[in-house]
Amino acid sequence: MTRKFHLAFIFNFTPDDWQGPFGTGGSPWDGRFHTEVAQALERACFDYVIVEDKLMVPESYGGTSEAALKQAMVVPKHDPVPLAVAMGLATTRLGIVATLSTLAYPPFMTARLSSTMDSMLGGRFGWNIVTSAEDLAAQNFGLDKLPPRDVRYEMADEYVDVVKELFASWDPDAVVLDRENGVYADHTKVRPIHFRGKYFSVRGPLNTVPSPQHRPAFVQAGASPRGRAFAARNADSIIAIASGPQSMKEFRDDVRRRAAENGRDPDSVKVLFCVTPTLGETEQDAREKQARMVSSPQFIQDILAQVSALTEIDFAQFDLDKPLPQKLTTNGEQGTLDKFQQWGSGKTLRELVIDGAGGLVSSVDLVGTPDQVAERMGEVMEEVGGDGFMITTPLLRLNRRYIAEVTDGLVPALQRRGLTRTAYTPGNTLRQNLAEF
Repeated sequence: MTRKFHLAFIFNFTPDDWQGPFGTGGSPWDGRFHTEVAQALERACFDYVIVEDKLMVPESYGGTSEAALKQAMVVPKHDPVPLAVAMGLATTRLGIVATLSTLAYPPFMTARLSSTMDSMLGGRFGWNIVTSAEDLAAQNFGLDKLPPRDVRYEMADEYVDVVKELFASWDPDAVVLDRENGVYADHTKVRPIHFRGKYFSVRGPLNTVPSPQHRPAFVQAGASPRGRAFAARNADSIIAIASGPQSMKEFRDDVRRRAAENGRDPDSVKVLFCVTPTLGETEQDAREKQARMVSSPQFIQDILAQVSALTEIDFAQFDLDKPLPQKLTTNGEQGTLDKFQQWGSGKTLRELVIDGAGGLVSSVDLVGTPDQVAERMGEVMEEVGGDGFMITTPLLRLNRRYIAEVTDGLVPALQRRGLTRTAYTPGNTLRQNLAEF
């Protein structure tokens, strides 16, 4: 029996592949290019698109912001919410997921914004829950440095509890629209939550009507043990990075076990593994394309600037042609760091960068023709057990050619094999689409 799986796509509201021949030239700030990408993903029946976000100008690589700004690595990055509105209004079935940090948004504002978005998009909104992992971001919100990772996740667990209670502060049938008696909403079905926790105090109730999903889909990426526990407790869909099918299976089995321990149905938690396919007309064409990309000195610097920004470790200090001198740790994105450094492999820093050919987000090697890559994706899902893939681009940079290769080349090859949907189920919300198989 063919195992059907889910597809999602992740990108930033940043310059596209601005130096390449298939970019827009680096000026996508009216949102039209990203909106066209969303429309292409909808034609290919993706479950959702997610707009990633960061809240700072990196200064980790080389101790300055030069590399980040010179190459547009992580910055400039515009707010994902207005883009999510534009993409949502230009589509009708695709899920639209925006990143909202528990560091930056008070719980009431996240709940209110999410409820509004879900109503505007007819039940297609999702919240990508992040705690933010950079001290530079913390310093933009009145803190000297981030709390330790475990504390951030403890705060985030309470934050999600508050937001859930706010969504529940209106009963589903609170809006009665009784024109005859002049009653819009039944006041007995709207109530304060009077939440007082260790970190947050919120009176409530929410001042928006219940949205089609009542709460949006929750998306989260947690790689550390504490991050996995948070995701298993809260997320409808988990973004994961692993190293090959066995590692992918171990990750999925672990979070499903954790979900069951939290009283959840493990099948309600969809784990999507990040991959960056390299597609060509022939396998040789695809492999030569990948080799050209990863051998470029600029690509190597871009990867190091990116991983420096994510981990707040200055990789400019290390010799490219020697192994890292010690196992590195961070209060930032430890999962990304562990995936990158492959401690104990003996590889040089240059080799680690080349291994990260997809821009640090390739859980399995997918290089070849659309048919070859589609076949491999099906084999991997059979081995892993489900649930799907989060497709992205090298260094999270979009270009029109890559989008066409995925939506008009790879996805039809997947559909021909019965691996992905060929149409959306009428009337489904984002959460219902995720629960469909």
